[in-house]
Amino acid sequence: MNNYDDLLNNATAEPQSSQLSKEEYAEKKRAEREEVFALSDSTALEVAGDGGKFRQYLDVQGRFDRYSAVNTLLILAQKPEATRIGDFDYWKGMGGFVRPRQTSISILEPHEYVKEDGSPGIGYNIKKVFDISQVDTRKVRINPPPSFTDRQLLGALISKYPMKIMGVDELPDNRGAMTNPDGDILVRKGMEFSDTFRAVAYEMACAELATDPELLPETEFYAYSATYLLCKKYGVETQTFNFDKVGDVFDGMDAQEIKGELAQMRDASENISGRMAKQLDAVSKTARNQEAR
Repeated sequence: MNNYDDLLNNATAEPQSSQLSKEEYAEKKRAEREEVFALSDSTALEVAGDGGKFRQYLDVQGRFDRYSAVNTLLILAQKPEATRIGDFDYWKGMGGFVRPRQTSISILEPHEYVKEDGSPGIGYNIKKVFDISQVDTRKVRINPPPSFTDRQLLGALISKYPMKIMGVDELPDNRGAMTNPDGDILVRKGMEFSDTFRAVAYEMACAELATDPELLPETEFYAYSATYLLCKKYGVETQTFNFDKVGDVFDGMDAQEIKGELAQMRDASENISGRMAKQLDAVSKTARNQEAR
């Protein structure tokens, strides 16, 4: 029996677009982009003024670590519980189809264009995507993410780091880790995995973000936030994190400045997780080879 379910949704169709002139269509798209940019601005201001909302933003960014800070804000504003998104064609290619009458999530997709003076430029189109919860996935095969031991995760965090990481018996103020003047990370011995991971990741995030020998309070907060992102990505405990001071950090910033700072946090976390990914990929490959024998 043939199945025609995938034909029963035209969510990506543009009603009456063929009846619009070129100028009218361009104006329609411009207005849509302005609406989406305004939504990202208002959400950025909300995130910067409330610790709970800021944590919620980080939770979404942690799930969508490859997405920009702006698109993370847009996902947060429209479907904060989203876990996996794709456009209509993506889900169709996966063997699923978007259920009827689903509200899409609007994100921004960059594209290159040539300006009137001949120089290259970057523009943005609106991309309509749907969360997996909005999709009939009966025929979709999604492989579960690989799982790693605590030892493998910590080993990946430390592996290939350009500076020395050394265990020591004691540190001032009972700190979990600190960076010495040479840039090496000293780590207090005997801590549990979660404490060790958080302490080392924080020092690495500080190094990613630091532009001066002395860390500014906001830089410390950004590193703290980047550490949270890493913990969310790799399943490390995050209950001890507190973002009540977020309003002080972003005080006086406009939406564009806030989005720029959020992007820095995201990039710092991504730089560290990128190094980790190479090591964890090697671990997964070794495990697969052993299973194949």
